[in-house]
Amino acid sequence: MNVKIAEDKKTLLDHFYVRGHVFIVEQAIAWTEEFDDWDYDATLFTLYDNDKPIGAARLYKNKVGRVAVLKEHRHKKCGTVLMDALEKHAKELGLKSLELGAQVYIIPFYESLGYTAYGDVFLDANIEHRMMKKSL
Repeated sequence: MNVKIAEDKKTLLDHFYVRGHVFIVEQAIAWTEEFDDWDYDATLFTLYDNDKPIGAARLYKNKVGRVAVLKEHRHKKCGTVLMDALEKHAKELGLKSLELGAQVYIIPFYESLGYTAYGDVFLDANIEHRMMKKSL
């Protein structure tokens, strides 16, 4: 597995393919909610297994978001590989901490990576989330 920053058309389209499949198709989130203005200014990451796109994430300032792994590749450390690459890039940018809004069911995954949940549960795209943070 390897992670690429989406800097060309193919990697960008692969990134949006994964997000579209996970969030729009699987979780029934409206595309108008999934794709927002942050995508223009964020660093977009695409995870590949050989040449097949299987994961995506984005980093906007110190905000991690849109972390997605195709269903058939979950529970195979793909999310960890993706987050490790994102965090390495964040450190190279000089960021000292990261924040994300995690869907409640996936909080244990982020806790295993050193993130701490804080605040109340809130709805985003009609899905329960909680804020999390990590010092780098």
